[in-house]
Amino acid sequence: MIKLKSTREIELMREAGKIVAAALAEIKSLIEPGITTGVLDKAAEKVIRRFGAEPAFLGYHNFPASICASINEEVVHGIPGLRRLKEGDIISIDVGARYKGYYGDSAVTFPVGKVKPEAEKLISVTRQSLQKAIEAMQSGRHLSDVSHAVQSHVEAKSFSVVRSYVGHGIGEDMHEEPQVPNFGLPGRGPVLREGIVLAIEPMVNAGSWEVKVLDDSWTVVTSDGSLSAHFEHTVALGDNGPLVLTSTDPD
Repeated sequence: MIKLKSTREIELMREAGKIVAAALAEIKSLIEPGITTGVLDKAAEKVIRRFGAEPAFLGYHNFPASICASINEEVVHGIPGLRRLKEGDIISIDVGARYKGYYGDSAVTFPVGKVKPEAEKLISVTRQSLQKAIEAMQSGRHLSDVSHAVQSHVEAKSFSVVRSYVGHGIGEDMHEEPQVPNFGLPGRGPVLREGIVLAIEPMVNAGSWEVKVLDDSWTVVTSDGSLSAHFEHTVALGDNGPLVLTSTDPD
């Protein structure tokens, strides 16, 4: 069942979203060749707790960190640690925070120094696909219109969308109904209504859409070793259209 949120609930989620955005901004300022993913994790946790929030991922199904840090062929759920970033890497950082009982969730893929043109294109197309999905989130349209917006843009650029992992509803729980795939035909599924809040998160591979999970039971990688990028925003549908709750843009 889809839980529609009140104006007050959306305001609280916006506060959680600002905290997530602040953590991602801090990580962006730190990313450079030589830094470890563990340092990025601790920096994000410090920001989240400074605002009186809790890291949403830490301890979630026993996940051991406050962020997911996924490098190159890693799609999602990479565990931060001692690994050092190298020039030319790309790294997807996923951050969640719980504030006053409500969640915010967002992800960004960052280049590390100068990256190859294919990596630049992958990051750009994935970011664009998220924007197109947000634009498709309009009252009276269907949930699959959001999904189709991602797939059509990504495949037109000769990349592929991951099918095994999807976006989701969000609110008092980090994962709520509905699931939000990044693929599908338009005009299907629930009709979008004011008050719905979605975590929309395209995961896009340079090669095949197929993925596998590593022996740590968390890290998801592309099956063919190709690069992967991940962008995510928490988005509410208001009376004037979609409102990005995890935006880094000033009010």
